[in-house]
Amino acid sequence: MTLSWLQIVRLGLVQMCLGAIVVLITSTLNRLMVVELALPAVLPGALVALHYGIQITRPNWGFRSDTRGNRTRFIIGGMAVLAAGGFLAALGVVVMEGAWLAGLALSIAAYVLIGVGVGASGTSLLALLASATDPRRRAAAATITWLMMIFGIAVTAVVVGAFLDPYTPALLLKIVGVVTLGALIVTTLAIWGIESRVIAVREPAPAPFRQGMAEIWAERRARNFTLFVFLSMTAYFMQELILEPYAGLVFGFSPGQSTQLSGAQNGGVFVGMLAVGLAATGLGLGSLRVWVVTGCLGSAVALAAIAVLGQTGAPFLVPAVVLLGLFNGMFAVAAIGSMMALAGQGRSAREGTRMGLWGAAQAMAAGFGGLLGAAAVDVFRTVLDPASAFGLVFLAEATLFLCAAALALRIIETAVRPVRSASLVPGE
Repeated sequence: MTLSWLQIVRLGLVQMCLGAIVVLITSTLNRLMVVELALPAVLPGALVALHYGIQITRPNWGFRSDTRGNRTRFIIGGMAVLAAGGFLAALGVVVMEGAWLAGLALSIAAYVLIGVGVGASGTSLLALLASATDPRRRAAAATITWLMMIFGIAVTAVVVGAFLDPYTPALLLKIVGVVTLGALIVTTLAIWGIESRVIAVREPAPAPFRQGMAEIWAERRARNFTLFVFLSMTAYFMQELILEPYAGLVFGFSPGQSTQLSGAQNGGVFVGMLAVGLAATGLGLGSLRVWVVTGCLGSAVALAAIAVLGQTGAPFLVPAVVLLGLFNGMFAVAAIGSMMALAGQGRSAREGTRMGLWGAAQAMAAGFGGLLGAAAVDVFRTVLDPASAFGLVFLAEATLFLCAAALALRIIETAVRPVRSASLVPGE
């Protein structure tokens, strides 16, 4: 058996829970440290970078789930660690108000747990999807799970923001406790019994981790795809920390307007992901490679347009940013679908190890890309006006997307093509 549509949606619920907890640390706790506690913005930034850095352990978690079997155990266990880390991170913010060093120590431990939890649960979840999803459904499966994650992020941010006002430390702990415990319960109920109903081949005798990684790294396709993931995700995340400041400094956007700009971009991402899922799986239009390349090229064009608009002052920033989100969404969901397809190619029973390797590359790129974009803008602004400084970074990001498109043409096979005849009946 392979995963039914209902089971794919159930796995999407797990991805939604991951997003719900992570958004608490990247938005709510970040804002509380900077605004309510008046701490330097570099502190929450460093803590978030720490959780990305810890995810270099993803290959190890994937390898463990490959060789020891029972990915469900790693998914639930990882979510439990993530939930504990999320609650301890909120507790660390509360403790900082009265004992800064103690709160900082608690926060560091919490963000380490968050990185471990995301790595263990997220990698094992993707490995289960990769090993048990019908090839015809991979684009749709990637779309469903990532749209549900975005939905979880958006709903959690809105609901927590509404209930957290007026802010008190006790209310923060109560809300975070409800979210983290709820995520663990939903994950357990959603994942329970799925793995035992699908075919998942395991090697009977586990090999040492280093040997397993050496075997995967020796595969040219896996090695090249790792480079593609790092390159494309560096490009994807370079604008994350500079787009809103660009809108404010160059176009005069107010804080509210720049926040709405970010919302418009995420709306574009949502539409782009949905479009690829419907077109590739529902209509059988285009291979995953075509959609990856289209997303990369379109993102490059949109970034170039954003850079040019800063020089001309034309009032079309919002449409250009929506276009960037649209092509980013196309690229992301097609790349995830390709990742799922490639994870099963090569040495058998190594889907988790490959997904872990690529997940680690993505996490490293996320931290590196955001930092690189922000640092480059700071350097360029010392010698250039804001529009030119930001524009150069956007053009550099566009160049990376072009390189990623060229690499995708070489390493992603056209044979990985969703088929229209795949049934769309839930629970089949």
